[in-house]
Amino acid sequence: MKTTIIKELTRIELKNPILIEGLPGLGMVGRIATRYLAKQLKAKKLARLYSPHFPYYVLVNKKGSVRLLRGEFFFWKNEAGENDFIFFTGDSQAQTIEGQYDVAGCILDFAEKNNVKTIVTIGGYRKEVEKTPRVVAVSTSPRLLNEALKAEALPSSAGNPIVGTAGLLLGLAKFRKIDAICLLGETRGYLPDPRAAKSVVEVLQKMLKIKVDLSEMDKEIEKSKEIVARMQEIEKRREKYAQKMRRVEEERISYIS
Repeated sequence: MKTTIIKELTRIELKNPILIEGLPGLGMVGRIATRYLAKQLKAKKLARLYSPHFPYYVLVNKKGSVRLLRGEFFFWKNEAGENDFIFFTGDSQAQTIEGQYDVAGCILDFAEKNNVKTIVTIGGYRKEVEKTPRVVAVSTSPRLLNEALKAEALPSSAGNPIVGTAGLLLGLAKFRKIDAICLLGETRGYLPDPRAAKSVVEVLQKMLKIKVDLSEMDKEIEKSKEIVARMQEIEKRREKYAQKMRRVEEERISYIS
C-alpha cells in the first residue's frame, strides 16, 4: 500500500449528510464522543480507510486474528430530521505532516462524494478541569459558530492551534466549499476523558437536534474517576518514598561530613 485508500462496504443515498469526525488525540475526546454517538444511534458500517501513514503494526484480537490499523465510516439515517449522519473514527492519526494532509484529503474526497456540506470535528482542549468540562468552538462558518454558542459552547481565544486531523479538516474544507466546525472538550489530556466527551456530545445534541441516552457514558465517567483516584494514590506513595529516600541521603551525607 503506497497511498491512503478508502474501501466502501455499501452504497447508500444519504439526505443532506453531516460528517462527524473524531480520532484519537488529547484525552481521546474525539474518539470517545464519535464512537459513542455511532453506537447509541446504531449507525451502520459504510467504509474503511487504510493508510501507509498510520503506525506500522497490526492489532490482534482475542481469537488471535490480526488487522491493519484503519479508520471507519458509519452512517445513520435520521428519519425524523433534515440531515443524515456519517461518523468517522479510527485507531490512529497519521504520523507525519504529509500523512496528515493525505488522510484529511481522502476524508474530504469521501465527504464530497457523499454530498456532505457540513463537517463537525471533535478534539480535546488542554486545561486543568475541576468541575464540568466546557466546550470550545471554532468554525469556518459564522452560522455554525453561532449555533454552537447557542448550545452553550465557548468561542476560542485567538492564537490557539488545532493540531491534527480535527484542525486540518477545517482548514482544507474551505477549499471544497464545505462548512466546518471544531468542538474541543476541556481535558487534562493524559488519560481517556469521557467527562470531556460527554460535554461535547451534549453540545452536539443541541446543535444537531438529536437525542442519545448518556447513561452508559456516565458509567464510563465513574470508572475513569476510580482510575484517577488510584493513580493519585500511587503518586502520593511515590512522592512519600522519594521524600524518605532524600532524608536518608541527607542524613548519610551529614554523617560522613
